[in-house]
Amino acid sequence: MGGSLAGFLAAHVLAGHADRVTVVERDRFPDGSKPRPGVPQGRHPHVLLEGGQSALESLLPGFLAELRAAGAPRVGMPSDLVLWQNGRWFRRVPATTHIYTGSRAQLEELVRRRALANPVISTVEGTDVVGLLGDASRVRGVLLRDRSGDARAEHRPLEADLVVDASGSGTKAPQWLTAIGAEAPYEETIDTGLAYASRVYRGRRGVLDGDTVGYYVYPSPDQVHAGGALPLEDGSHLVIVSGLRGDEPPTDDDEFVTYTKRLPHPLLHRWLDEAEPLSPAFGYRRTANIRRRYDLPGRRPAGFLATGDALCTFNPIYGQGMAVAAMSAVALSDALADQRRTPTTRRVQRALLTASRQAWDISAGADRKMPGAIGNAVAGGPADRVADRYLQRVQDCYPGDPVVGRAFRSVLTLSAPVTALFAPSVARAVLFRPPALTPTEPPAAPEEPGV
Repeated sequence: MGGSLAGFLAAHVLAGHADRVTVVERDRFPDGSKPRPGVPQGRHPHVLLEGGQSALESLLPGFLAELRAAGAPRVGMPSDLVLWQNGRWFRRVPATTHIYTGSRAQLEELVRRRALANPVISTVEGTDVVGLLGDASRVRGVLLRDRSGDARAEHRPLEADLVVDASGSGTKAPQWLTAIGAEAPYEETIDTGLAYASRVYRGRRGVLDGDTVGYYVYPSPDQVHAGGALPLEDGSHLVIVSGLRGDEPPTDDDEFVTYTKRLPHPLLHRWLDEAEPLSPAFGYRRTANIRRRYDLPGRRPAGFLATGDALCTFNPIYGQGMAVAAMSAVALSDALADQRRTPTTRRVQRALLTASRQAWDISAGADRKMPGAIGNAVAGGPADRVADRYLQRVQDCYPGDPVVGRAFRSVLTLSAPVTALFAPSVARAVLFRPPALTPTEPPAAPEEPGV
């Protein structure tokens, strides 16, 4: 259920274990890399973190070369960007990780093309899933309805040995499970009320080029407004601004530019004054962290799995969704290929949840400290509070300390476990040295290696 990134990657994995895999999508897929209504965040910035890159390359060998050939910008962190957080500019030391900042539509189109090259995989487009077939012991398929606009249109069954919910954060699977006598999952939520707006611009020569490919101001409890400009595959930049509940960014053209004055430095506002807008501004407000605990005991039917945002939705400001979709597909592949254990529904679902756990800990851990955060998972536990004190020291150090910065970026990009932050060299810097000096103004160029 769902023909987005998580859906097609799951289909690609399942094609190695099934006679037929059907992807049901409510939209009709566009020709080429164009946004579509079923991806409400499609017009906003997306980044492919290093953990997601590794996962995609293992699933679809040669994919990163295809992505580069399509023009997706590969951005070095922190050398290529001007970054600000917690009142400090980051040193632009040599890159220790890279992200891709091209459009979501471009990456999805490349994945879709690769997946549909397999004749085992087919699609049913322009069709809604409206329910599940089966009972509390086993899901046996889905009920479909054509998106003709007629609410009385006839439902038709599509039987399946396995149903995978990849329908995104708006999933209705909990209600459908209840309808067949099963139990809906417990949901953990943290909602800061963050909202953002995005618009495409083309900068004038000399304003943003050369050694600097983008800007970004990260939010924090003391600086709740965030924003930046990230490069796209066609040479333009996608600009984003964000604020919290009650101070949402506008989508009016002039007010969008004015809103950037809320950032702690006029750098982005000055750039927009000289840049050419190429699109209207689009807003987005559904940014709560939601984790659906299908792994917990309950009336869980066999033959049903959830993945992607249907399992775990993250505040999009942290850029984790695409990486976790790919990492979850790897977890699905590993669980099905494990010859030591029978891949029961519960065992595979736990593997999918584990694949998203680090991203959840990062996103939820940051958001529970934001002012005005609400939800049943805001409080955290004693272990969270102890970890928070150490992680705050890490965040104080990483803008200026290359050793701490390398470790922290590896964790944030999901390419290393959280234990990397407790390596001896990192712990010594965090616990026994004051934070290193950082630039007092936006650094115009990267530092030379070894300086």
